[in-house]
Amino acid sequence: MPKVSEDHLLARRRQILDGARRCFAEFGYEGATVRRLEDATALSRGAIFHHFKDKDGLFLALAQEDATRMADVAAEQGLVQVMRDMLAQPDQFDWLATRVEISRRLRTDPAFAKEWSRRGEELTEATVARLERQKEAGRLRDDLPTDVLVGYLDLVLDGLIARIASGHGGENLSAVLDLVEESVRAQRTSD
Repeated sequence: MPKVSEDHLLARRRQILDGARRCFAEFGYEGATVRRLEDATALSRGAIFHHFKDKDGLFLALAQEDATRMADVAAEQGLVQVMRDMLAQPDQFDWLATRVEISRRLRTDPAFAKEWSRRGEELTEATVARLERQKEAGRLRDDLPTDVLVGYLDLVLDGLIARIASGHGGENLSAVLDLVEESVRAQRTSD
């Protein structure tokens, strides 16, 4: 039997993740049946579940991938930039439905919540590190603990995702993000 190359395995995994992302975005977690996953990926259930233990494992892999992508931007440019990117390039964020599904499952599925807590810290850690660097540089308000600022920004992010995912983007969201950004910056004093 011929040996399958690592590149082929990675390409197949990518094909599965991309198809599954579209399927979860269109049908939600519950509606993304194995048959729909097969259709979306153009692969058999055997091929899909050769790479992922089960549907939960596939969903968690997507969620982790999204968290990593957001964490990379948050670490370099801040969490508000992640939100600005969502507004500027909505076609690049078909994972919004995944994020909404994560929120729902965190409330309703204790096993998922436990697994996600192990994997979902990357974005929080990147945000905390960035905020701490900004505080040290004097660019961020220092009258509030960092965890309060993180909670505030997470709340805004969740609200923005819910708004976009529900189809109610709105023209003034960029101005709202300007306000959010201004609210966490250090206040300049005039002499």
